Amino acid sequence: MSKNILITGASGSIGKRLTNVLLRKGYSISVLSRAPGQNPAVKTFIWDVNKGIIDDRCIDGIDTIIHLAGAGIAEKRWTDTRKKELIDSRTRSIGLIYNLLKTRQHQVTSVISASAIGYYSDRADELMTEDSAPNTDFMAHCCVEWENAVDEGEKLGLRIVKFRTGVVLDKDGGALPTLAKPIKWYVGSPMGNGRQWIPWIHWQDVVDMYVYSIENITINGIYNMAAPHPVTNAQLTQAVAKQLHKPLWAPNVPAFVLKLMLGEMSTIVLGSTRVSAQKIQDAGFSFKFAEVRAALKEIYG
Repeated sequence: MSKNILITGASGSIGKRLTNVLLRKGYSISVLSRAPGQNPAVKTFIWDVNKGIIDDRCIDGIDTIIHLAGAGIAEKRWTDTRKKELIDSRTRSIGLIYNLLKTRQHQVTSVISASAIGYYSDRADELMTEDSAPNTDFMAHCCVEWENAVDEGEKLGLRIVKFRTGVVLDKDGGALPTLAKPIKWYVGSPMGNGRQWIPWIHWQDVVDMYVYSIENITINGIYNMAAPHPVTNAQLTQAVAKQLHKPLWAPNVPAFVLKLMLGEMSTIVLGSTRVSAQKIQDAGFSFKFAEVRAALKEIYG
């Protein structure tokens, strides 16, 4: 079983949690970072994707690479420059690693990469499986480019796993703090008509799924990373309010307001994506948090 793991994007909330879990399980962890690391238990190697710089020792002794690197999708408005950055930060980073694997002796067997549910984008009530076609908007285009870049590893004989990640519920990052803040101030409300499906997943299940795919080499190809019981935007908003013991009285935020505020990025909030978790379950993975109420209860304790 692989014991030496290299992680990109390890400074994100999932990267941090995954690193800690793997260290506890006795794995040896290395990370690629733009800055020296703070954790003495982790070996840090420097890279700069924009400049095409990578410390070529980073793959020495590594069996599995976990690729989480990528600029934050919802951090800034989607200008043309930002869109290019969102794609390049995901595709050029893995490209840099593959170029290294082509030129240097190594023992890497697997690459396990994040992708996103944005691959399907806004599909109303239709249930998306891993075989569903991608959408045509920017988010879908970004995911297609990302997955294609990762798939280049197949030519090197690597096992490739890609997880189309949904909305990760985590108190320390991602969408949940943004959703919860107005609720805490008594002004929370659903977005748009509130009927759009949210492919949510608890952070613990995200981490567990990565560990599962490291330890089970039969896991291969693409999987949806979302809980088996999706909820609508209104249901999620209500569940958070209930967990925080806050009333919801404000009217829904109209779609046109979100479009004015966020521009093209409003598709993240207004898009409806209902996805199936059947494939990963059939592969033997079991969710700790299949229901949103249980997930929120654990998160907010």
